[in-house]
Amino acid sequence: MPTGRATGKPTRQLLFQEAISLPRPMASSVALVDLGSPTTSADTCSDTAMERILQEIVAVGRRLEAMDTKITVLSTAFSLIQADIAGFQDKVTDLDHRPTDV
Repeated sequence: MPTGRATGKPTRQLLFQEAISLPRPMASSVALVDLGSPTTSADTCSDTAMERILQEIVAVGRRLEAMDTKITVLSTAFSLIQADIAGFQDKVTDLDHRPTDV
């Protein structure tokens, strides 16, 4: 987590920038949270509750991105399985329609 030079604490601006890079619903949540917080002259997260909220939103956003990647992989695997099943069904159909020897 990036920190401010003077305090070593994450600056609100850096937390906010990271948070708004998250998927759309999460970024909207961050914008709503940030509207109610006062800005200090050093732009540091002086309110620890605000800092925790932003960090939690960022963490949840990262978990959602990881889940999205897993869902994409599973979806691809499911599509491949469906293609294999369709190919197997075609072979069975071909076997059912082949002429029998007398």
